[in-house]
Amino acid sequence: MDDGSTDNTAEIAGREGATVVKHQINMGLAEAFRTEIEECLKRGADVIVHTDADGQYRAEEIPKLLKKIDEGYDLVLGSRFKGKIEKMPLIKRVGNKMFSKVISRITKFPISDGQTGFRAFTKELAEKVRIRSTHTYTQEQIIRAVKEKFRVAEVPIYFAKRGGNTKSRLMKGPFDYAIHAGVNMLRVYRDYEPLKFFGIIGLAFLSAGIMIGLWLVARFLKYGTVGRIPSTVLSMLLITVGIQIIIFGFIADKD
Repeated sequence: MDDGSTDNTAEIAGREGATVVKHQINMGLAEAFRTEIEECLKRGADVIVHTDADGQYRAEEIPKLLKKIDEGYDLVLGSRFKGKIEKMPLIKRVGNKMFSKVISRITKFPISDGQTGFRAFTKELAEKVRIRSTHTYTQEQIIRAVKEKFRVAEVPIYFAKRGGNTKSRLMKGPFDYAIHAGVNMLRVYRDYEPLKFFGIIGLAFLSAGIMIGLWLVARFLKYGTVGRIPSTVLSMLLITVGIQIIIFGFIADKD
C-alpha cells in the first residue's frame, strides 16, 4: 500500500508490518507509484491498495475495494463523485470531471473519477500494466488496464476535507491546476488517441492553407492575376505541413 506521504515516499504494509521506501531526491509521484508497485511485487503481494496520506480517503473503506477484487475485478477505483465529497475546490472538481470524460471517451468505458488516489489492483495487472508516464500515471493505469481487457470497477467512497493547515503539493492555486490539467489532458490524447490529436492539428493547418488558396483563386478569377507571392507560399506551406501532421497521426496510431 502506497501511503503517498510525499512525492518520494511509499509505505508498504503487509503481513510482516510496514516498510517505508524513500527516494533520496524528489522524483515525483509517478516514480513513487512505480516504486510502490515494484516493492509490493517483490514482497509477493496478490493485491495492492494505493491511497494518499493526507487523510482525505478513509482507510476503513479499503474493504470496499477488496470486496470487488474478490468478485473478480482487476482494478477497483474509489470514486469520489459516486460517493460523498466533503470539500473540493470548484476548478478541481470541474477539472477532474473533464479528465474523467476524456478517459471515458478514449477507453469507451464509463469512468466517473479518473484521478482518484484510492484504488486497488491485482498482482496480474501490476505485472502487465507497467506505468511509463511521468505525469498522468493514475489515468495511464486505467486506460491501459481497459485496453488490456482487465476488468475495471468503481465503488463510491467518502472524500474528506483536507485537515489542518496542510496544502496540496500538486496544486499551488486554481490557475496552476487548470494549466497542469489542460496539459495533462493533451498528453493523454497525444499518447492514446494520436490520430485524433494530430488529425485536429493537421486539419487546422490544412484548412488555413486551403482558405488562403481559395482566396487567391478568387483574386485570380476576378483580376486575372494573383500578385500575392508571399500568400501563395504561405498557402502551400500550410497545406504541406497539415498533410504531414495528419500522416504522422496515422503512423502514430498504427504504432
